[in-house]
Amino acid sequence: MAAKTKSRSGEFERATRAAKFILAKTKLQPKIALVLGSGLGAFADEFGATTRIPYKKIPYFPQSTAIGHAGQLVIGRIGDVPVVGMQGRVHLYEGYTAKQVAFPIRVFQRAGIKAVIVTNAAGGINLSYSQGALVALRDHINYQAANPLIGPNDDRFGPRFPDMTHAYDAEFRRFVAEQGKRLKLNLHEGVYLALRGPNYETPAEIHAFRALGADLVGMSTVPEVLAARHSAMRVLGISCVTNMAAGVTGATLSAEEVFQTGARVKNDFIALLTAVIPQIAQSLGR
Repeated sequence: MAAKTKSRSGEFERATRAAKFILAKTKLQPKIALVLGSGLGAFADEFGATTRIPYKKIPYFPQSTAIGHAGQLVIGRIGDVPVVGMQGRVHLYEGYTAKQVAFPIRVFQRAGIKAVIVTNAAGGINLSYSQGALVALRDHINYQAANPLIGPNDDRFGPRFPDMTHAYDAEFRRFVAEQGKRLKLNLHEGVYLALRGPNYETPAEIHAFRALGADLVGMSTVPEVLAARHSAMRVLGISCVTNMAAGVTGATLSAEEVFQTGARVKNDFIALLTAVIPQIAQSLGR
């Protein structure tokens, strides 16, 4: 019966238990969470007054198996702003379901988080991008053939048919644009296309995705954004163009290139987030 409003899986109860476990480990009450993608986890090392919790200790939390994903939750401060950061995420290509990938977002919602910053390493489709550019996401295209909202809806998380017109918060994007200009960063806005992976795309696929209006391609982010917006959490998405997509330069693609570029733009990425997070916190407080 489609009219049932509570999940038969107990996802709400599991998320509540995990949230209580996390909050019991810290005196802070973060309102902003960060999901730090491939090569970008070093930002959590910038937190002050940190508490670190391995994912394996958190009830029901999925375990990251991807290269370069530390697999721990870091709670601390950026300036005076309490935040919680995921050093590493899980992906569909690791064998997880979309609900499992989005479960940390459910936990954050139960912990009182109001805004989520999702980051990723992405391939550049837009020919005006260059390797190392940072891109604020204004929209996405879901080609993962997966969605964490499929199944019985639990109204305690959000409505059966959530609107995605404003999946990525316009005010947050304005903060990024202003701070990126101030910091003189190689910054853009764009549309992210998500695939399951784990293989990189073919040149023909990239040609087709460009025709669809995609500026970037990657293997993450969308399940978390869908779950966050389902629960009315505000979202900022930032991609790091760690490589140009297949066929753009003719070069072969590798995971090593992703991490090398992430390390190269580390300082720019840290500077941007450090500048934007206080503005987001002030916006949430209004």
